[in-house]
Amino acid sequence: MFEHVIALIDEANSQDPNQEHYAGKVWPKERLYSERMTQILNRFKPDADELMHIAVRAQHIKRWCSPRSHFPMGKQGYHQWRSALYIFHASTVVELMQQAGCSDVDQQRVYAAVAKKQIKRNPDSQLVEDIASLVFIEYYMLAFVQTKPDYDEQKWIGILQRTWQKMSTEAHDFVLAGNITLPAPLVPLIEKALAPS
Repeated sequence: MFEHVIALIDEANSQDPNQEHYAGKVWPKERLYSERMTQILNRFKPDADELMHIAVRAQHIKRWCSPRSHFPMGKQGYHQWRSALYIFHASTVVELMQQAGCSDVDQQRVYAAVAKKQIKRNPDSQLVEDIASLVFIEYYMLAFVQTKPDYDEQKWIGILQRTWQKMSTEAHDFVLAGNITLPAPLVPLIEKALAPS
């Protein structure tokens, strides 16, 4: 059943029309993202159960179907988009779990984690948030910085500090122990952002 759900998630994410080149191969963007989520989960929490593997794999499921452009510009529109995404991803993976015959209890647990319900209080939601943050730092932060040339150092420090605040103490320890490959050009900025005030 677990393998069936993972296969359905991978099949859905393989339909992403956006592509990314990585390791000599062209990937559907969200298919590659989901692989990276699983890879970091295996490094960060190797004893995670199957339901958390499903939740982490589905973190961005079919994201291209709900683009940022469908919501108003500005901070409020951004937050509306993010909130809608959580529900969209959670609902989409639950539909696949239903197809695979997963129990209602299992569906509810995965839904809560992917929808980021009660982060900081629900360890499942916090785990998905931790993995997403770790994947962002290792694989996507540098490219994100390069798309925002107008942001000054103070703005970047604020973004880094907010990302850090979303993460658990365990995830902080994981980064500080050198278990994540930091983007080399950003290391001085990251150190400045994380320095005690």
